[in-house]
Amino acid sequence: MRALIADAFPERYLSDIKNLGLDLTYDPSATAEQLADKAKDTNILIVRSTKVDRAAIVAAKSLGLILRAGAGYDTIDVAAASERGIFVANCPGKNSVAVAELAFSLMLALDRRVTDNTFDLRNGVWNKKEYSKADGLKGRTLGVVGLGSIGRAVVERAKAFEMHVVAWSRSLTGMRADDLGVGYCRTPDEVAERADIVSVHLAQTKETKGMFGANFFARMKKRAMFINTSRGGLHDEAALVRAMKEKGLRAGLDVFESEPAGGTATDVKNEIFQMPGFIGTHHIGASTEQAQDAIAEEAVRICREYILTGKPPCVVNIEVKAPAKCELVVRHYDKVGVLAHVLGIVRNHGINVADMTNTIFQGQKAAVAAIRIESEPPQELLREIAQLDDMVIQVEAKKL
Repeated sequence: MRALIADAFPERYLSDIKNLGLDLTYDPSATAEQLADKAKDTNILIVRSTKVDRAAIVAAKSLGLILRAGAGYDTIDVAAASERGIFVANCPGKNSVAVAELAFSLMLALDRRVTDNTFDLRNGVWNKKEYSKADGLKGRTLGVVGLGSIGRAVVERAKAFEMHVVAWSRSLTGMRADDLGVGYCRTPDEVAERADIVSVHLAQTKETKGMFGANFFARMKKRAMFINTSRGGLHDEAALVRAMKEKGLRAGLDVFESEPAGGTATDVKNEIFQMPGFIGTHHIGASTEQAQDAIAEEAVRICREYILTGKPPCVVNIEVKAPAKCELVVRHYDKVGVLAHVLGIVRNHGINVADMTNTIFQGQKAAVAAIRIESEPPQELLREIAQLDDMVIQVEAKKL
């Protein structure tokens, strides 16, 4: 098996990848445009920020797994991978603490105007009177939108700062909110209305893209803070700039609607960079040694499981509920060709298989196949399978 790491990766873990028996190519400077050529003979592709588009996926005829060495996977064309039966996996939760720490550094830096302080000091200006003005975090209400592993890490740290926390998440209930010690909000807009600081921790999807726009910012309190360490596409930057001008909102951003494709650039321009009440970082939320080590270890684990079982953990593009209406349960002798005969009969009746498993019993004499199919089978199909009496012990159909 061949593997390509087309992004920066902790080099001390490269030997762990190689020791899985992989023929590894490490190319941290690979660009999205080069992937179609560089990944064409690759079985496992590992990326961090490099974009994996449809052209690269189609060109990679041997590709079976695309592994995002991080949590978000919006830089990968998941639909194209799914169409070709390619697993897309990520490493969720491994950078939670790093991102939560950065979110709080942005809140504190905004409140105490740390960058403005430093800028003046570097220019020989001492202005204690001006910079002594700050609200403080204790007793403030933090609104957390999204309660995955990062959102929960933010909640825990907010408690240490003695903040009140309110939250919204798609799966959050009042009972679960009580368990977490947070106030329950029924909508994101309710978070905007109640919070002094809003911190966003959502994946970017079709449903969440542009979620934080003019209406959301209009509901926020004057001089409230908006913190985004997730993805730039979640917020409408132009609407945020208007809200900063009109009601004094403050913004702490690690992510932006438009970011340079590479790791460096010298001509980046954005109106929000010049706004009073803005502080920003360079999409570095997960960029601590602790987080990168944890992600690398998880990447090694996922590759190992894929090599051993063919089924990697943390896959994001498996159909949650396959469109099956019936399950064929076939108890059979563990012989060569049994399942081929059974599936051939199913095919001859024009019925599609949604998914299947085959469990072998101790002694390797017998097994049971659970075959989920998209329509109820006619009795003739069951009879044909049962007639394979030198192969099949029993067959039955169960409605789902």
